[in-house]
Amino acid sequence: MAGGARDVRKAFLLTTTQNYFGLLPEPCDQPRADGCPEVNNFLDDGNQMLLRVQRSDAGVTFSNSIDFADTKDKVLVFFKLRPEVITDQNLHSNILVSSMLESPINSLYQAVRQVFAPMLLKDQEWSRDLDPKLQNLLSELEAGLGVVLRRSDTNLSKLKFKEDDTRGILTPSDEFQFWVEEAHRGSKQISRERAGYFKELFETIAREFYNLDSLSLLEVVDLVETTRDVVDDVWRQTEHDHFPESRMLHLLDVIGGSFGRFVQKKLGTLNLWEDPYYLVKDHLRAGVSICEQWVIACNHLTGQVWQRYVPHPWKSEKYFPETLDRLGKRLEEVLAVRTIHEKLLYFLPASEEKTICLTRVFEPFTGLNPVHYNPYTEPLWKAAVSQYEKIIAPAEQKIAGKLKIYISEIQDSPQQLLQAFLKYKELVKRPTISKELMLERETLLARLVDSIKDFRLDFENRCRGVPGEASGPLAGKNLSEVVNNIVWVRQLELKVDDTLKIAEALLSDLSGFRSFHRAAEDLLDQFKLYEQEQFDDWSRDIQSGLSDSRSGLCIEANSRIMELDPSDGSLKVHYSDRLVILLREVRQLSALGFVIPAKIQQVANIAQKFCKQAIILKQVAHFYNSIDQQMIQSQRPMMLQSALAFEQIIKNSKAGSGGKSQITWDNPKELEAYIQKLQNAAQRLATENRKLRKWHTTFCEKVVFLMNIDLLRQQQRWKDGLQELRTGLASVEAQCPVAWQSRWEGPEDPLQYLRGLVARALAIQSWVERAEKQALLSDTLDLSELFHPDTFLNALRQETARAMGCSVDSLKFVASWKGRLQEAKLQIKMGGLLLEGCSFDGSRLAENQHDSPSVSPVLPCCVGWIPQGAYGPYSPDECISLPVYTSAERDRVVTNIDVPCGGSPDRWIQCGAALFLKNQ
Repeated sequence: MAGGARDVRKAFLLTTTQNYFGLLPEPCDQPRADGCPEVNNFLDDGNQMLLRVQRSDAGVTFSNSIDFADTKDKVLVFFKLRPEVITDQNLHSNILVSSMLESPINSLYQAVRQVFAPMLLKDQEWSRDLDPKLQNLLSELEAGLGVVLRRSDTNLSKLKFKEDDTRGILTPSDEFQFWVEEAHRGSKQISRERAGYFKELFETIAREFYNLDSLSLLEVVDLVETTRDVVDDVWRQTEHDHFPESRMLHLLDVIGGSFGRFVQKKLGTLNLWEDPYYLVKDHLRAGVSICEQWVIACNHLTGQVWQRYVPHPWKSEKYFPETLDRLGKRLEEVLAVRTIHEKLLYFLPASEEKTICLTRVFEPFTGLNPVHYNPYTEPLWKAAVSQYEKIIAPAEQKIAGKLKIYISEIQDSPQQLLQAFLKYKELVKRPTISKELMLERETLLARLVDSIKDFRLDFENRCRGVPGEASGPLAGKNLSEVVNNIVWVRQLELKVDDTLKIAEALLSDLSGFRSFHRAAEDLLDQFKLYEQEQFDDWSRDIQSGLSDSRSGLCIEANSRIMELDPSDGSLKVHYSDRLVILLREVRQLSALGFVIPAKIQQVANIAQKFCKQAIILKQVAHFYNSIDQQMIQSQRPMMLQSALAFEQIIKNSKAGSGGKSQITWDNPKELEAYIQKLQNAAQRLATENRKLRKWHTTFCEKVVFLMNIDLLRQQQRWKDGLQELRTGLASVEAQCPVAWQSRWEGPEDPLQYLRGLVARALAIQSWVERAEKQALLSDTLDLSELFHPDTFLNALRQETARAMGCSVDSLKFVASWKGRLQEAKLQIKMGGLLLEGCSFDGSRLAENQHDSPSVSPVLPCCVGWIPQGAYGPYSPDECISLPVYTSAERDRVVTNIDVPCGGSPDRWIQCGAALFLKNQ
């Protein structure tokens, strides 16, 4: 190079160094490269491959090697691609530039993760030329560096664990993976168990965050709520050492960053100015909801809930994700711009002005991506919004008058007026339109003042009443009185707060706004005072109950867990339902933001500790107290031994090898063993009961099956069915008591039962023969000869309906001792009836004399089905409807027959009058 000419190579090195370290252009701040041997060696010696530049308090220094100590400060490294002397021609083709921050492991990890792995593994042009083994090695390198980086000590020989170090946690997935690794590689068993516990809690959301980009905006809206619950559970857990506050702060930050980047990426796929309004509106609202919900969650958790959580209080200032909050506000501004545009189009006529508005209104936003929020884009955005407002100013002038006419037509209806202002809220906020609608806004303010008065009156009328009653607070489900009252007043607060927000957004410049604002704020203060009074009263009641052993709020850790009540023999668990309610109240009131007094919290913690076991014991107690209702009466003796064994376990609730001391709440191992023993005994008893009930049902079904078999034609089916029944009975024969036989329909004597069975079978054969000769309905029929006489009468009903061409429901059953039924198409002459409780001579009922038989035969009668409107053979006033039973035991009704009685039906009911078929 000619003497005195500027060395382009050194200028490149110095300019790059100056830009990287942010050095001022003054000569005193610039590094000196002239005469620097390290710089000359790198440029002029082909064997010297590296130049390291480092800035410290002493200034900028150059070196041809890298020391471990270099990682303490920012380092810039120039290195050659090929071992050549650097010239003007190869300056930009042979020098690579890299920087190192924090540590070489972090720099390498980020380079692999952000640059080389995506390019070499995902890009088709490069991945197809890379051997699969090398691809696997590259993936393993990325994963291994991540593991090392997530641990504080980067000395590979000593991978120490330090939870406060979050340098390697850049995404929520990094945090979740950290606990997975620690659960497997922790140095101590207790550390691995703790990490495993956190891992299980995070698994609820880990998959969603790993596949975050594949989710929709609405799915992530739900994910925000789930994530809030998970981090709350992580912070509140008391099973292990607490989650570090600094780590939680970092986790909240990276979760917010992930949500923000997700929203930007999803909205970046839309053209927010040209895509359909409904599509843009839905996406922007979902994006705003994601941002707002996470900001609210962080504020609520770190500003209220966790600061008041006594076991693990939040000690830092509340965390506010400012960047995410501003992104949400930017999205709201974008939505407002599109909404105003849509409202303008709605009011503008279809003329050339509308076309101009469509084509020009979004020109100021050309080349500006509105979802990319940062301090550098904010001035550009504000300038674009200012230009946009100038463009729409003429259209606003025309629309103001139209909006005024529209609102004036509905201002007499407060609800419609409020809805109109809410519908066109974005337009009403515009200064020009707001000024034009001054009178209408005054009317709206007067309506809102009235609504505040109504809220106050409703509150004052209900606040001292009983929840659920007309004069009390509205009642919710599964809420105790104190929680219900607080939730009710919170709902009123929301209504007043919404009213206040509407007024602040649209009416803040009006003269009456200040007095309205004061009235609303005073009412909100009154609500807050009521809330606190409710909570204070509850606290006093609970604390006074803690000193009263009869209140059900006291649980002694060394007290008996359960015992039999000597008065009624029921099993009672020494864990009252009031304790369960207290746990729910403490949980709900904490969620509502109240600080639970230490004494109450201590009792709740003790109750919570034993709650799981108490619930199981209450289930066992309920089973013990209700098992007799689940048993079939005749089967109780069959389960006597199992029931006694179960009761014996309850009575002998002793602990220790000798069984000398009672099992108490504060002995968890023996309590668990005792509960297991109780559950096993209860399970055995329940299984045995289900088994016997199943056999009972099976036997019933088999008997019904046998009753429907034609003995003359299906003798083999009868024998097979009978054998199955005998086999089943033999399986429970050892348990089956003699008294069980009395539960079956029919005589207990098998011989008598078989005689009746054969008699019916022979009678049926006779019926079949008469039916074949068309002579069945002309003879007197004895229904006791049938297995199912009610089925025969129903068949007669169906045949009558077919003959008359009407529905079966339009017919009624009648009997006549006067002769044939004139209105019946089909009828039979029925005999074989017996009467008990009185006597009947064919014309009317009469009381039995002292020497009359208790059961007397009844003359045959004609029976059939006639239309509901037909009069029948007897007047209803002189008849009584008597049931016809299958037997004298009166256990099954065949039908009912109207019998003439001469009036006074109550007289015959008191006599116990009834008809039944004669026994076969």
